[in-house]
This record gives sequence, structure tokens and C-alpha cells, in this order.
Amino acid sequence: MTLRDRSAVTEGDELPPLQVPLTRADLVRYSGAAGDFNPIHWSERFAREVGLPDVIAHGMLTMALATRLVTRWAGDPAAVVACGARFTRPVVVPDDGTGALVELSGRVKEIRDDGTAVVAIVARSGGRTVLGKATATVALG
Repeated sequence: MTLRDRSAVTEGDELPPLQVPLTRADLVRYSGAAGDFNPIHWSERFAREVGLPDVIAHGMLTMALATRLVTRWAGDPAAVVACGARFTRPVVVPDDGTGALVELSGRVKEIRDDGTAVVAIVARSGGRTVLGKATATVALG
């Protein structure tokens, strides 16, 4: 569902939630696209050697999924003029045929005088928040 009338946006509006499954194959594809072949994203042995519980998704992939939540709602990727987040926990992607599920939700936190809206984003995986202070600014005009 996309936002059809941006002038109708009000503070407190909820964005339609988004659930994205991630598998090891998704991490391999992202590694190739991003040029980030850090072994924590594909080698269970290496990930465990450096203290991680298993292979983890790229932080920027998690951030891209959070932004996808907002672009789907806005209906236009160019409407997102800024985004940011803290990486608070990794998305652990087990090699079990299922992988991980990233669950995203958002709420319009603020309508600004400059014609933008700030969306607060919640990203969770495995029942835990994986992004902190995640926001996107959307042009409403």
C-alpha cells in the first residue's frame, strides 16, 4: 500500500508493516552488489571466531530494508530525502533453510514546516530491536 495523498499525512499515522525474510543466499547477493565480502557475512566459522553467534546480515542491508518500509508507503523512492539509524544488534542469519525474519514498522513522528515528515522506524529480528533511533525524512510536496 502506498501513500496516495501526501497532504493527508498526520502525526501518529502508522505505516503498513513490512516483513522481510533473509537467507544466506540473500547475503551473498548483497555482498556481490555492495562489494562487501567480509567473512562475518558468509562464514559461520569466522563469525564465531570473532565472537558473533553466527553469520550476520550487513548493517547497510538492514538499513536498506528499513528504508524500503518508507519508500513503499511514500510510493516514490525519491521522496525519502534523509535516513539514519544506529546499528544496535546484528541480524543473525542461520543456515537452516529459513534464515532470519526482519520485521519493520513505522509511525509519522513529526510533520515539519518545510513540507517534510519524519518517520520513526522500528526494526526487529528474532524478537529484538536491531536498529536504534531509526528515522527517515519524507518530502510531502
